[in-house]
Amino acid sequence: MLLGALAVIGYAPFYFYPASILALAGLFRLWHTAETRKQGFSLGYSFGLGLFGAGVSWIYISLHVFGEMPMVPAALATATFCAFLALFPAAAGWVSAHFREHRLLVMPFAWVLLEWVLNWIFTGFPWMTLGNSQVPSSPLAGFAPIFGVFGVSLVAAIAAALFAAWFSGHSRRPILMTLIALWASGSLLKQIEWSTPAGKPISVSLLQGNIAQDLKWQSEEIQRTLTTYLDLARRHPAQLVVLPETALPMLLDEVPAGYRTALADAGGGDVLAGLVEHQDGRYYNSMASFGGGLLRTYRKDHLVPFGEFIPLKGVLSWIYQDLLHIPLTDLSSGGTQQRPLDLAGQKVALNICYEDVFGEEIIRQLPEATLLVNASNDAWYGTSLAAHQHLQMSQTRALETGRMMLRATNTGATAIIDPHGVVIAEAPHFTTTALTGEAQGYTGATPYVRWGNWPVISLIFLALGVLWLRKKK
Repeated sequence: MLLGALAVIGYAPFYFYPASILALAGLFRLWHTAETRKQGFSLGYSFGLGLFGAGVSWIYISLHVFGEMPMVPAALATATFCAFLALFPAAAGWVSAHFREHRLLVMPFAWVLLEWVLNWIFTGFPWMTLGNSQVPSSPLAGFAPIFGVFGVSLVAAIAAALFAAWFSGHSRRPILMTLIALWASGSLLKQIEWSTPAGKPISVSLLQGNIAQDLKWQSEEIQRTLTTYLDLARRHPAQLVVLPETALPMLLDEVPAGYRTALADAGGGDVLAGLVEHQDGRYYNSMASFGGGLLRTYRKDHLVPFGEFIPLKGVLSWIYQDLLHIPLTDLSSGGTQQRPLDLAGQKVALNICYEDVFGEEIIRQLPEATLLVNASNDAWYGTSLAAHQHLQMSQTRALETGRMMLRATNTGATAIIDPHGVVIAEAPHFTTTALTGEAQGYTGATPYVRWGNWPVISLIFLALGVLWLRKKK
């Protein structure tokens, strides 16, 4: 469990990437000595409790502080969720224990296979994916434009297995040579420019309203919110001005026409604002463009269960009626067919909130898109690690696609990220401000944009299949 908690130091805001590899190496060393599948499962489960207990316990803040769920039910719900997530490292330990002779070979593939399953099961929650811990500074991050975050996870897990073999008394010379080869290969890959600049840089202004989450949806606060963003736009105009997710706490049809015009005029270019759309009896979490005289919108596709839609609505409706006070819990998906918007001379691929944690969804709009924009509101998680971790996943998306990523958030982390996944500018958290700078559009397709996760996942199934056949002989 302590090793699992130690792994969190590899992620933002700490960015000490060796910690995650060494912590996993410790788990692999323990798995190597496990005598039964039950022991492998138990060790993985304990590691998972430490990893997710330390890494995503901020869910308690959203449930209790902002969702107004009583303390005990909120703590129990958070603990239950972490206990569920811990089943995935546990399953990897159970699988690894099946292979006695080739256990150290199996561990990296089993680990990443279960990470991938967690990426899509029950709509997915790939929050503590190992590969993210290596972005942007680790040499192993160089594999991201080719194989994506799960490819980086696999290489990092192989490194962890090599360290585990080292401490298990295996021959150290080949282990050292393989580790050097992995690090050298990643370093060389980081020198490759996978995309090409398209056109001239554009000026950008990312507005951070710092609207308190517990006041955001109160009717008496709406005018103050509108004034805040209008003032920020006037003081920080640009070719592309981006407001956060649901920055305007009202329906699109309810935004006064005069305010739309004033906001567009103040921004001086294309203005993107987060709000809620209502059409044909459905509600959408949307970004709307008010510039250029033409209204264009992007509707969020990947919705957050329990936060934006109600799973098993008939069975679980009591949670929303009696325990939670979270707005917008019955939204509709905007669909996967949406294309980039033509804004400020760029083709902008929009994504809202945690859509940017799913790499295979971001590449749907590529290579057509020249620029990535994320609008989020991580105020739900207070001063916890969540906003920093979310920023790091945006860094991974930039690196995978060879595109700049602009992030406009309510309270942080508002940032400009270059195509190498490096944060080149970030606004102070929990301040009312605007982050201004330039954004360069890029064209071209990385191997990951072309092929997505399937090369890595196919390799994992192939490797496990071969090792299974060898075990059967």
